[in-house]
Amino acid sequence: MLSLLLVTLTSTFFTGIIIRTKSLAAGRKGPGIFQPIKDVIRLFKKGSVYSETSSFIFQIAPTVYFSSVFIAMLVVPVGQSKGIISFNGDFIFFAYVLGLGKFFSIIGAMDTGSSFEGMGASREALYSMFAEPAFFILMGSLALLTGFTSFQGIFSALHLGSSISYALAVLAALVFLMIAMIENSRMPLDDPKTHLELTMIHEVTILDNSGFDLGLILSAGYLKFAVYGTIIFNLFSGTIDYAYAIPLFFAIQLFIACLVGVIESFMARFRLNHNAQFIVVLSSVSLLIFFGALLVSGKFI
Repeated sequence: MLSLLLVTLTSTFFTGIIIRTKSLAAGRKGPGIFQPIKDVIRLFKKGSVYSETSSFIFQIAPTVYFSSVFIAMLVVPVGQSKGIISFNGDFIFFAYVLGLGKFFSIIGAMDTGSSFEGMGASREALYSMFAEPAFFILMGSLALLTGFTSFQGIFSALHLGSSISYALAVLAALVFLMIAMIENSRMPLDDPKTHLELTMIHEVTILDNSGFDLGLILSAGYLKFAVYGTIIFNLFSGTIDYAYAIPLFFAIQLFIACLVGVIESFMARFRLNHNAQFIVVLSSVSLLIFFGALLVSGKFI
């Protein structure tokens, strides 16, 4: 239950801090850190409009997308606190329940009958497909290193006691951060504020969503960012006491949000034909972590 409360609380200000960091980097005051949540609340008060060309798939897609992210959030632990859903191999469940939500998001966009939204949906599917091996190689490496196959077991047994283990943790945090930015269609792969049809990815898939449905999609994105931030926190938390774990949790989430804001402020969006290459490189970094895990565990031959 602690993990659910902390992740939900973090999601209320995570995106706001990103936007505020970008505003300060551009020399502007910017909106308050709770402005994204205020926008979502305003959308929840509105009704949704559906095209006559769409079917029930388009209508249920936002709900399934939000539900998948919420269920995935229940799997992630916080320090010594288990996730509400915890079992051996739960990281596989985590990945594919998010995949289910992404699948409905994609077919919901295609259900509108718009080739424009179909273009964005195909790009999202491609990038998610390339990011999946990086996640599984990384989690498999951590499972090999610790001897456990659940989030709770892996993170509880992951002790940073050598320079190699610290290097692996930093690389793993980098990979998780990049996966989070891919899954949330952020810079440098996608610009969430762009309206140039040749480069739109995520935004074009939700062009026909409005009102309550759009609020569900936006809030799911905020939760997803906080979930990946929680996974990064777990890499460094170990079994420290709650009195230190909770302040460390918010400190790491704040650092990640500021880091994302800085990256988006000083990096230009990649060309589309470079996005796939960049995502595949993450799998190479995950393989490096895999070999490092073999070295630390003494299984490297």
